[in-house]
Amino acid sequence: MTTTQGSAVTTGGDGGWWRTAVVYQVYPRSFADTDGNGLGDLPGVTAHLDELAALGVDAVWLSPFYPSPQVDGGYDISDLCGVDPLLGSLDDVDVLLTRAHALGLRVIVDLVPNHTSSAHPWFQAALAAGPGSPERERYHFRDEPTDWQSVFGGPAWTQVPDGQWYLHLFDSAQPDLNWSSERVRADYDDVLRFWLDRGVDGFRIDVGHGLVKDPTFPSYPGSPLASGAKQQAPYWDQEGVHDLHRHWRSLAETYADRPRMLCGEVNVGVDRAVRYVRPDELHQVFNWPFLVTHWEPAALRAVVDESIAAYGGVGAAPTWVLGNHDTLRAASRFGYPVGEAPRRVGPRSVQPDVALGLRRARAAALLMLALPGSAYVYQGDELGLGEHTMLADADRQDPAFARTQGVDLGRDGCRVPMPWEADAPALGFSSGEPWLPQPEAYAALARDRQQADPASTLVLWTSALRLRRDLGLGAGDLRWTSAPGERVLTFDRSPVHVTANLGDADVRLPPDAEVLLSSDPDAGRDVPPDTTVWWR
Repeated sequence: MTTTQGSAVTTGGDGGWWRTAVVYQVYPRSFADTDGNGLGDLPGVTAHLDELAALGVDAVWLSPFYPSPQVDGGYDISDLCGVDPLLGSLDDVDVLLTRAHALGLRVIVDLVPNHTSSAHPWFQAALAAGPGSPERERYHFRDEPTDWQSVFGGPAWTQVPDGQWYLHLFDSAQPDLNWSSERVRADYDDVLRFWLDRGVDGFRIDVGHGLVKDPTFPSYPGSPLASGAKQQAPYWDQEGVHDLHRHWRSLAETYADRPRMLCGEVNVGVDRAVRYVRPDELHQVFNWPFLVTHWEPAALRAVVDESIAAYGGVGAAPTWVLGNHDTLRAASRFGYPVGEAPRRVGPRSVQPDVALGLRRARAAALLMLALPGSAYVYQGDELGLGEHTMLADADRQDPAFARTQGVDLGRDGCRVPMPWEADAPALGFSSGEPWLPQPEAYAALARDRQQADPASTLVLWTSALRLRRDLGLGAGDLRWTSAPGERVLTFDRSPVHVTANLGDADVRLPPDAEVLLSSDPDAGRDVPPDTTVWWR
């Protein structure tokens, strides 16, 4: 349970490695390429596991690596129990798991249960079988479309040659599965067992709040991305989705050799999200409200308090996250005036202040890593990578860009391949042409350069993760303390005190303070603006 005493908030509940874990998200297509085809691959992930262990993370989450036509960056899956030949093989999965476990790293893989690829044999069989067939019951086929809209723009229904229409909340190449079908439920049980038998430590469940649709398909002409829509729409956060999560939780718990974890992508408010982590459902969900909170002290304190209290109230630990493969990178988002960051950025957009964005991203990282609970890190955040804000239209591959005729610039800017070596071709990512071009600014942020620089963002993250583990900051309580200014957050994470200065003027630490770590390597007891310090 959660207890509150004055300004102290303490998380409770049963143990589990995920409760305090730092999980590193790998987007395999953009991590490291070993065969020169310009796409990152599983051997590339394995080749860099030692660096991730040295960084200090506890687990690696792999975005989809399954066979796919690659219409939506691998989230359009044509074989749920395979590996795309462009990215490797099942043998490569086994090698990766063996190496990760030897290093003490757990491995979480993506489960994508909302939809398949239109190239999946299930959908091809549905097209061939015709209206009213058991094969079509796997998906949502209707004789007439509704006014539902796709997340990627345009109608959420596409007509097939025999006149029926099928639902796709995302691209038309991603038909939605019908979770009232017993065949779908049984087939996905087999998918979970396939990967659990292979040795994965858990699943990140894509669109975890959107699997069940209102069976009456009521009129809903609003945009799926409109404010509040993810809670109100007849395809988000339906009550029946909880039965699915309970079933998967019970299935995962039949693997008694070691604890397996389920984390949901559940894009709803904290008050609704906590319903997904009740004791018999998922172990974790992503804390979207924290991710989108502005660099503003009152708002940050409010979301931290709400999260710790709400998740603790159901016996779960909160999660904290600053970015992922779908959102504007933190180092760019924080480079705009507070509250003015756009959803996407391109060459015709107002550009972020790069120096300010990196400074605030470093401070936000130390703030996040001092909070009790679990943290998720998107690949490249530890290098301070910003968005590729000047990506040309001709290079964009996200289907959202095409479906909206460029109104939505898509997510390519945050998916640009990693820079490993400043002076190598493709910055050490590949010997071939990367699937997305890298900005010139990435060279200065390459891992090999940062590794040798004690003031670098990589060294900051490594130091913070080491201290976080040594001092047990993932567990315990948080107690807010008196702040020396209106735009300053201060809290006690015994034995560490945290001061985050979000204001415009320096603030002074107590005269006997010993600085353990600062997001500004030049700062001492005077904490400059946009700086977070751990001290005792």
